[in-house]
Amino acid sequence: MKVSAMYPGTFDPITLGHEDLVRRAARLYDKVIVAIAAYTGSKSPMFTFGERVELAKAAFSSLKNIEVAGYEGLTVDFAEEHGLAVIIRGLRAVSDFEYEFQLANMNRHLTQNVETVFLTPTDKYTFISSSLVREVASLGGDVSEFVSPDVKQALLERCGRA
Repeated sequence: MKVSAMYPGTFDPITLGHEDLVRRAARLYDKVIVAIAAYTGSKSPMFTFGERVELAKAAFSSLKNIEVAGYEGLTVDFAEEHGLAVIIRGLRAVSDFEYEFQLANMNRHLTQNVETVFLTPTDKYTFISSSLVREVASLGGDVSEFVSPDVKQALLERCGRA
């Protein structure tokens, strides 16, 4: 049985923690779609929707069973439209659990056709988040350990330090 999954998020920007999770998921599923959400809720993204999609595409360009797609609307609708049986979510700390649990339950309420699977990060990426990376970059810190060279360059340019 072939099972495909999606890893949704705003990815503003995509970090090495995200990349690690996707690569590990790609060993479990036949296909993984990194789904970049256009809607960012109350967040004010540093990068445009198009830029976030392009940065993610660059990160996974060499991997055959990983695709990147942008989407609008409900995550479960995207999953069903693309025949995806699984939504992958990352849990970095206990503090993530309550929100992710609520989200998974809402998604299950919206459709019985898609399951949520939680993956935990590799130890060295446990503390990394896009918001922390943006903050460190905007204050002049080195983000080399947290993002790919392409993302680092984009952050430098956005912060006026390129």
